[in-house]
Amino acid sequence: MPELPEVETIVRAARPRLVGRTIVRFESRWPRQIHPDVPAVRRGVLGCRVRRVDRRGKYIVLRLDDGGALLIHLRMSGRLEWAAGHAVEPAHVRAVFDLDDGQRLMLCDARKFGRIAYTTDWRSFSARLGVEPLGPQFTPRRLAHELSCRARRLKPLLLDQSVIAGIGNIYADEALHRAGLHPCRRCDTLAPEQVRRLRSALRAVLRQGIRNQGASIDWIYPGGRMQRRLRVYGRGGEACDRCGAPIATTRVAQRSTHFCPACQPLDEQGDRGLGRRRRAPRRAAACAG
Repeated sequence: MPELPEVETIVRAARPRLVGRTIVRFESRWPRQIHPDVPAVRRGVLGCRVRRVDRRGKYIVLRLDDGGALLIHLRMSGRLEWAAGHAVEPAHVRAVFDLDDGQRLMLCDARKFGRIAYTTDWRSFSARLGVEPLGPQFTPRRLAHELSCRARRLKPLLLDQSVIAGIGNIYADEALHRAGLHPCRRCDTLAPEQVRRLRSALRAVLRQGIRNQGASIDWIYPGGRMQRRLRVYGRGGEACDRCGAPIATTRVAQRSTHFCPACQPLDEQGDRGLGRRRRAPRRAAACAG
C-alpha cells in the first residue's frame, strides 16, 4: 500500500495537471468503491474546478471551488494514470474523470480495494485522522501525549491512522530501527529522550522517502528509489548496517515486521505490563502481535 512518501509523490506530480481544471465527466466502473454512491459523487464534482491538490495521511485530496472535497485512497493496488482523448486505456481502470482540457484521470486498481469519496464537510472528515507527522503540530510534546495515554505496542500505534496519519509498514519499521526501539515496546514506557528520538526518526525517514519518490516494492507503485535505502524492511536474515547482527522478521498485530534484535532490544522495563489480561511467554528476539 502506498504510504505517506508515495502519496506525497503522486500528489506533487498530479498538482500541476489538476489545479485550475474543471471536472466535466465522471464514470465509475466499480461502484462499490464509491462513497457515498456514484450519483452523489457525480453531482458533487461535475462542473467544479479543482482549487487545490493536497495530501492528508494516505488520502489524495482534491479541494473544489464550491467547498467540497474529492478524496482518493489507493489502498493495496490503486494507482493514478493519465490519458488524452481516445488513447488506449491501461488495465484495471475502475474510475475515470474527464477534465476540461481533454485529459483523463483514471484510477486503476487490480484488487478493487481503492476508495473514492466526496464530502462537503472536509473539516469533519479530516478530524478523523491523526496528526500529520511532517506538520508543525507533530511536536515532541504532542507525540509524548499520544504515547503516554495509551498502553499499546509501538508498531501498531504507529500504524493507527487515527493517531498519526500516513505511516505504514515500511516507514514504521525504518523509523523504529533508526530510533533504536523494539516494535513491541510498550508506548507509554518511553523516556523523553526516546520520544524525541522517535519523532526525529519518523520525520527523517518520511522526508528521505519523499526525496527518493517513495519505495517501489512491487509493480503497484513504480518509479521510487527508497527501496535501495531501506535499513531493515524486507531484509530479514541480512546483516544490520549498523551492528552486523542478522535482521529478524516476525509478525506484530498481523503485520510483517523487520527489526534488529541487537540495535532494538526489548528490555524488561519496556515490556512491563504488556498483555495484562494474559501474557504469552516472551521470546528473545521477537514477540507476537
